[in-house]
Amino acid sequence: MIEWRQAGWRTTARRIRDSATAGGAPVTYGLIGVCGVVFLISPLSGFGGAAHRTEDALLAAQAAYFERWGVIPAELWQGSAHALITPFTALFVHGSWLHLLGNLLFLYVFGAMVEERMGRVGFTLFYVGCGYVALVCYAAAHADSEQTLVGASGAISAVLGAFLYLFPKARVTSLFPFLFFLPLRFPAWIVLVFWFALQWAAAQGADAGPGVAYLAHVAGFAAGFLCAWAGYGRRARVRTPATEGDSQP
Repeated sequence: MIEWRQAGWRTTARRIRDSATAGGAPVTYGLIGVCGVVFLISPLSGFGGAAHRTEDALLAAQAAYFERWGVIPAELWQGSAHALITPFTALFVHGSWLHLLGNLLFLYVFGAMVEERMGRVGFTLFYVGCGYVALVCYAAAHADSEQTLVGASGAISAVLGAFLYLFPKARVTSLFPFLFFLPLRFPAWIVLVFWFALQWAAAQGADAGPGVAYLAHVAGFAAGFLCAWAGYGRRARVRTPATEGDSQP
């Protein structure tokens, strides 16, 4: 949940927030819908049990599904047309319900406002482009790996990076497990910088085996932040105006 620091702020920030929360983010909601549908019709959802009568058949179908649509670093650098497309198709493939819902929650919370700021076409190109770059960066770091990489995490990490640059003063309601899951509100820059630091630390100890591709998160976040900085500049950032008696920045 995102809130704003001052109730009297009725300029750009309010317009963006109101438009985004009133259904004015069709690309974000479309991406959520596409990812959901793709997962439901995949052999990972559990709804196609009748088509796979044995557990071995189901596991084989899942492995074939990942190999067809996911990124395999060792194959990506061979240059085949299919392999070069997989960093795009992998953005819409998820390995479990938890993987899917976790990604879509972040996209729902942060995507709408970034889309409203960038525009529909700009946000679409940004999401796909940064997601592609994030997966390719991971593949480059693990060029010999034959483990399949799937998920929208790299693209959504780019959304978080762009949000950090464009809306640093927004306040985000977060749940912290070491505080008994109490909902606490912090400026977005604190939450997102803390999140990035965790991903960076985890990436240092990660290998190319099965698990979370933290390096793709780091690469996506950095790409998103840099794209927002390069494409929108300082004037695109939404800032809280100075109160009476304060000096303007």
